[in-house]
Amino acid sequence: MNQEQPTQAAEPKSVRQIISDAFNELGETLVAFVKAPRALYGINIPYIIEGLVYFGILTILGKYCSENVGLNDVYSGWVYGAVTGGITFAMLLLGGVTDKLGIRASLGLALGTMAVGRLFVSLSGTLSLGSGLGSPMFFMMTAGLFLMVSAYGLYQPAAYAGVKRYTNPQTAAMGYAVLYALMNLGAFIFGPISSFTRQRFESVFPPNGLTAVFWLLTVFTVIACALCLMIITKKVDLAAFERSKREHKEMKKESAKEETETKKDTTPKQKINNTAFITYFILAIAAIVAFIISLRHHNSLQIILASVFMSGTVIIATWEYLRHRPDHPFRDSKLVFFIFILIPVQTLFAHNWLTIPYYLDRAFVGTWVSSHFEILSNLNPIIIFVITPIIAGLTARANVYKMMIIGTFVMAAPTFLLALGPVTSLFVVYIVIMSVGEAMWQPRFLQYIAEIAPEGKTGAYMGIGQFPWFLTKMLTSLYSGYFVANYIPKPDSGMVQRPGQMWLIYSVIAMISPIALILAKNWMVKGMKTKA
Repeated sequence: MNQEQPTQAAEPKSVRQIISDAFNELGETLVAFVKAPRALYGINIPYIIEGLVYFGILTILGKYCSENVGLNDVYSGWVYGAVTGGITFAMLLLGGVTDKLGIRASLGLALGTMAVGRLFVSLSGTLSLGSGLGSPMFFMMTAGLFLMVSAYGLYQPAAYAGVKRYTNPQTAAMGYAVLYALMNLGAFIFGPISSFTRQRFESVFPPNGLTAVFWLLTVFTVIACALCLMIITKKVDLAAFERSKREHKEMKKESAKEETETKKDTTPKQKINNTAFITYFILAIAAIVAFIISLRHHNSLQIILASVFMSGTVIIATWEYLRHRPDHPFRDSKLVFFIFILIPVQTLFAHNWLTIPYYLDRAFVGTWVSSHFEILSNLNPIIIFVITPIIAGLTARANVYKMMIIGTFVMAAPTFLLALGPVTSLFVVYIVIMSVGEAMWQPRFLQYIAEIAPEGKTGAYMGIGQFPWFLTKMLTSLYSGYFVANYIPKPDSGMVQRPGQMWLIYSVIAMISPIALILAKNWMVKGMKTKA
């Protein structure tokens, strides 16, 4: 750093200028979409459709499991967990397959397989296969969801790999931003489409018309697959890659410098005996299965014993794995605290599909809100699409950890509004404020992880940074069904609804994150790298 020329602080922008810049950024996103290489059209257009289809399925899957398949709310929640958690797991297994198949083949195979999976789900509601857990209808739906989950593990890595292949280091960031924006836009578009389709075909596909929505989503997936293969031909793929390659060569000096700075460590690694870990891991899996079985029997003593056994085996297996790996990111106490303490507030993300569709459909029964629950369930994506660049501009100069505290608090606090009862205006206010909080802290999450990462381990820390989202989806799905069944049961069940109490409990859970971040502030920021 040049000591003779002190750094001049940038002149703060006015709120008006920041908002103007934010909308300019949204405009640049649209321009980037229009001016993108033709190969990127083959990724971006299907990505809008897939955003619509994927988040659409999450919005209606619980209602379909409950009212069409005949599962209770607890099992419906577990289906959600298997779908969302399974996708994360599938990405870990299939992410590398893209490198072998190529972008076009990977995207085509993934979208084609998802279309077949969604066809099975549609058929499960069309054919007379009975209902209930263990019925042919359940197994056909499960088979379809399994194909969809497996294919999604290939689809998203292929899409991001495609952006990398068709862009250069200067345009890649915009390419990834466009993908994120388009998926949120697609999720919002689903609401009115589903509401109209479901009500229009309710008499054709009883009891609620949801099967018609699944058929429509299947058709959309087929269209997305066809467009992808039609646009990304071998010729177009090669032309886009050659263009990107030329642009990379123009930046060769900078790339060479980066490669020199990131040489691989050639120190021979010590061989580790994993026998004990594998043994404990198998025991942990058995313990989890025993815990799930104990929940079905509703025996308190069995549940307590199974939970203790599960917790003990998971802890022992984790320790056995980590004690032989002193450089593993999970040996960093600050990272472990940070990951696990964000889970409470991140449960609100999962409740966007695990709870809110049920809440709007059941607690507002007989109103416009219940009849069009898909529209209000998908307000968050369009709000995030618009306000994220505005919030980013307003908070660009703020301390990262402080933004984590403020953002998680703003996201968690409005949940208390829902504890006042099912009021449409309160729900809309909750969604708006919660979305603002999300836009404040979520983009800073990986930035903070990068800043606490030791030199040379940023990549490993960033990868581990995805772990809390996986845990959140799995853990929240385990209990959400219980709360739905007991606090917002079906209106014709004869049980009393208590949605306010449910949201009060969820509010307290979410507030754990900002409070803990405040209490741990001095310890967490000590020694943290800061930007000039």
